[in-house]
Amino acid sequence: MKPLPIRAAALARRSLWNLHPRITADLPSPLLLKTTRRSHSAGSNALGSGSSSPAAHSSSVNASEISHFNALASTWWDPHGPSRILHLMNPLRHDFIRSCHSSQADHVESASSTSPPRYRYLDVGCGGGIFAESAARLPSTDYVVAIDPSPEVLAVARRHAARDPALTASSTPLSSPTDHASQGRPRLSYLNATIETLPEPASSDDQYDVVTLFEVVEHVDNPAAFLDRCGQFVRPGGWLILSTIARTWMSWFTTNLVAEDILGMVPPGTHDWRKYVNEDELRDFFAAKAGWGNPRVMGVVYVPGLGWKEVSGSEKVGNYFFGIRKDSEPAP
Repeated sequence: MKPLPIRAAALARRSLWNLHPRITADLPSPLLLKTTRRSHSAGSNALGSGSSSPAAHSSSVNASEISHFNALASTWWDPHGPSRILHLMNPLRHDFIRSCHSSQADHVESASSTSPPRYRYLDVGCGGGIFAESAARLPSTDYVVAIDPSPEVLAVARRHAARDPALTASSTPLSSPTDHASQGRPRLSYLNATIETLPEPASSDDQYDVVTLFEVVEHVDNPAAFLDRCGQFVRPGGWLILSTIARTWMSWFTTNLVAEDILGMVPPGTHDWRKYVNEDELRDFFAAKAGWGNPRVMGVVYVPGLGWKEVSGSEKVGNYFFGIRKDSEPAP
């Protein structure tokens, strides 16, 4: 085996060659992503124009991405395996959601009332259920619906959840007069589905307080239509919460070269740098749409030996969380 410095140099040359000549001449450009979005114009950024209609139900699923994660299914719940980074990130997911809720003007009133709010979650691209299970166990959770297009990965999620009978218990007693929509629901349920195949919400009873997309946006095709569709499932006053990676030289170096090729912290092929979405692109995307406001962001950095840490400003160069509140339903 080659010594590490020689191996690293060879991997760097290979990785750069795979991207040449698109990024080796200049700083990363959002125009690069036009080759991965069939419906995008040449002037699109990572999110495209956003003109695709969610009603068209065009799939956001990329077959090669699903195949990649299928291969990891059996190790999803191994805290020292290929999904270790996701296990370590999970506490920060909850921290960020709490910070979004606490930023609301009406949060103090509801938190001090005798009936604190209980949240309904839709976890899109749930994988093996790391976040979905942890959310379902929170006392503030009404119920969690988690969806994923991979039957193999969902089988792992369901087997793991079956170990805890509390997760299959009804979230609200059938005799409870409150919130008819949640009566009889299990605290956690998994569906083999994509966001496009879920029935369009007919009313707020079919919507959710929190819709989460953790490490998903950078793996889908046509993220503009995908985000539009996900937004339909957020109730007014609810939050769309996601985590993804900025498209910069630093993120390519840390996620593709170092994490995948050199250190093997995540399996090779997990990330396609060209599909990363910048934080300012998300802000602009939602700013152009009626009914959304109060965007929030939290940059995070992985520190070997210490795990994920919040680092202000790091959303401009690498991993970050992004949340935005639906203030009202847009006019039809």
